[in-house]
Amino acid sequence: MESCDPVGTPMEIKDKLDQDQNGSPVDATKYRSMIGALMYLTSSRLDIVHATCLCARYRAKPTEKHLKELKRIFRYLQGTVNTGLWYTKDSGFELTGFSDADYAGCKDTFKSTSGGAQFLREKLVSWSSKKQDCMAMSTAEAEYVSLSACYTQVLWMRTQLMDYGFHFNKIPIYCDSKSAIAISCNLVQHSRTKHIAVRYHFIKEHLEKGTIELYFVKTDYQLADLFTKALLVDRFNYLVRRLGMCNLSPPKLDRLAKSQ
Repeated sequence: MESCDPVGTPMEIKDKLDQDQNGSPVDATKYRSMIGALMYLTSSRLDIVHATCLCARYRAKPTEKHLKELKRIFRYLQGTVNTGLWYTKDSGFELTGFSDADYAGCKDTFKSTSGGAQFLREKLVSWSSKKQDCMAMSTAEAEYVSLSACYTQVLWMRTQLMDYGFHFNKIPIYCDSKSAIAISCNLVQHSRTKHIAVRYHFIKEHLEKGTIELYFVKTDYQLADLFTKALLVDRFNYLVRRLGMCNLSPPKLDRLAKSQ
């Protein structure tokens, strides 16, 4: 892979992966080894999280189609070796979250994908991309489940930061679904939402307590969009920059260090 041609994004937008039951099988051990290496890298390379997690779903019986998509991630990394997160100092410590969902994004199970990002002011400190456990019956439900997952992480971070003397209330969480926000803010359980698992409704209690506040954000500015689906190059690069990643080549690192 050292001599491969770099690509602009870790995943193609035109074709979503599926089980590919009629495809030619490949060495599963090698495939899983490649997945393991990428999963380790996702702790600092948030730009490959969704693509890696999607390829990991097919590690049981990988085919040539899956391997091709997996190799594309390495081709993307080949062209972005010096890309990484840069944390500026003295930029505040306010906790915020972004939540998004890709409705019925899985071609095999038609389950949705949740994406979340949590910031301390401008510093991205936590991110996730995960296929939802339940079957969402609407876009609003998928976004609502994703909101609950995002708040679970925010609540854990809030608890941890309290040990260091930081106390947060009215934590803003941004979502691009007005319907999901309406469901969260409505304390009355209606017939259209009673089928949603009870464990996702705990967010309503914390909204009433004032622990969090939900805000609508247009999809164009939804930073968690990167963790739910494949994107075009321009959109992908925009979100990568907004999430705090930049070129960290040695000359650039020197300039950044001197500017602090």
